[in-house]
Amino acid sequence: MSLVDNAMEKTFIMDKITRPDGYGGVKTKYTEGAEIAVAYSFDDSTAARIAQQEGVENRFTLTTRRSVLLRFPDVVKRDRDGKIFLITTDGDDNLTPATSSLDLRQVEAKEWEIPNE
Repeated sequence: MSLVDNAMEKTFIMDKITRPDGYGGVKTKYTEGAEIAVAYSFDDSTAARIAQQEGVENRFTLTTRRSVLLRFPDVVKRDRDGKIFLITTDGDDNLTPATSSLDLRQVEAKEWEIPNE
């Protein structure tokens, strides 16, 4: 088992369900969907800490297997603590080549709160 495997945590892709609200609008609800394994890395660089002081949200890099394609605006929920993350980049932009022995794909994400339903 690799270090990456050891860092992976149980995570759920949140499925977005929309329904009419009866007044011409839409109600949105998120439910737990497929389970995936994700390694979370918090950006605590000096630039990120300065940005946080200016009101920028906490930023994370999420690492998955190549077979898991996350894209903006996907939402995931970490099982350990129920923390919600909004994916802010496209996973098809940052992955290891198929010929590599490393089976990884990365996306950027920010902590997020699901809007009131």
